[in-house]
Parts: sequence; structure tokens; C-alpha cells
Amino acid sequence: MSYAWTAIPDSRIPKADNPLFQHLLDTYVSESNKVASTWKHFTDVDLLYKPHPRSSAVGDILRHQLLSERRFFGEFLGTPEPAPDKVLPEPFTIESANSRLIELVLPRLDFFAVRPQSWWLETVPFFDVERQRIWIFWRRILHTAHHRTQLTVFLRMLDRDVPSTYGPTADVTWSGADPTNSATAAGRR
Repeated sequence: MSYAWTAIPDSRIPKADNPLFQHLLDTYVSESNKVASTWKHFTDVDLLYKPHPRSSAVGDILRHQLLSERRFFGEFLGTPEPAPDKVLPEPFTIESANSRLIELVLPRLDFFAVRPQSWWLETVPFFDVERQRIWIFWRRILHTAHHRTQLTVFLRMLDRDVPSTYGPTADVTWSGADPTNSATAAGRR
């Protein structure tokens, strides 16, 4: 796939000490790049936008992403993190939130790269249950994808282009893109 903009280039992804876990680093960067790309499609005026009174506003979702990722990684996985009151940038803008997202991701990559298999497979507290660290990591990735999807729907409702995340969109395509929108396409080998 081809992306118009990338926050964290592949060259910045550290090599995992155990190659079995390289996919964790690669996926975390890929998902973070997709979040940053989605956020860039909003303007500061949009921070207050919400499509329904019971919906979260764009700015609320961005703040939640920054704070909850800090909590997941810091509390449940033990990554070195800034104090909670130091996570959100001031002033809070689309650009400052995006920059802060990337600032917080980069040291986590280095931390995760040197974790041994035994660390990833260890069971630790997760809210009111216990889970393996690798499970918690993937749960975080899914949580992030959920909020990114919320924001892509908000972009469409604002009549904005929706960036590509996993393939072509109505707004973005490229040579070689092969969407699966039919039974024939699903049967291709």
C-alpha cells in the first residue's frame, strides 16, 4: 500500500531482540501512523464536533487516545511514561495532539524491542482480571482501531476525505489496489 504521509518511517522501527516479536513493533507503528494520518484530516475547529449529543467530540476522542494509551502501556505493561498530567499538550490542537502521539510512541518501541518472550507471556493484572502481556498489547491495538474508526465516520459526516488505513477508500486508491467487494473478488487466489 502507498500512503501520502507517514509519521514514523520504517527506518525508525527498532529490531526486536527476539524476531518472533518484530510484528508487534511493526504493527504498533503501522497503527500509530494510521491514527496520526486520520487525525491530520481534522481542523482545530473540529475538536468540538460531535455527530450526536451522546457522542464524544473529536477532541475528547483524541485526548482519550493519548491518556488511555498511556494508562494501558504504563499501568498494565510497565512502560516508562510521563505523569498523567504531562500527557496532553497545551495548547491542545490537532497538530500538537498528533505530535504528542508520536512523541509517546517512539520510546515505547525501544522498550518493547528488548522484552524477552518470557516477559510477553507473563500474566499480569489487567483491570479486574489477569491477562498475558501480549494479550494486553493486542487489546490496546484493537482499542485504538475502534477510536480511529469512530473518527473516520466523523470525517465522512463532515464531508471530508477519509484516509486509507487498510486499503483503498472512496477517496484514496492506487494502481494495484484490489478491493474485495464481490464473491468473485473473494475467490481470487
